[in-house]
Amino acid sequence: MKTLPHPRNGAGTAVLGVLTLTALEMTVLATAPAAYRPVVSGALLGAAVTAFVLLAAVLRADRKATRRARRRVLEVMDESSFTSRTLEGFPMEAVRPRLLGPSAPSLNHLYTAWAFAARGYDATWLVRHLGLPADLARLLTEAAAVRLRD
Repeated sequence: MKTLPHPRNGAGTAVLGVLTLTALEMTVLATAPAAYRPVVSGALLGAAVTAFVLLAAVLRADRKATRRARRRVLEVMDESSFTSRTLEGFPMEAVRPRLLGPSAPSLNHLYTAWAFAARGYDATWLVRHLGLPADLARLLTEAAAVRLRD
């Protein structure tokens, strides 16, 4: 069995670093002699811009890693995974209205989510790893739970 990828989240660390840097800058500026404050302010402004650029880079890399991980999760399930037995109990009538929206997931995406839900993965996992809306993920996991009970 293949292990599923888990995206790493460096955003929290980056935000904490920026907040720490900001507090340090304020302390340095408050304790600097009045004659040196313009120079210190310029240096701190440069450090703040650098921190902002680094934070933006970390957030972009995090989004990219999340997209890549979702793609790999979807690759775990291929067309051969969708047999009539696997799709048994799929709540098509409940899902059909949600397939018409502008940002609606594809039917194959929902079949993949159904296959994971039928294997016991919960709604939170489906939202996090497959990018499904929470209500749709709940609908699939509840239907899968009914299927497993029967």
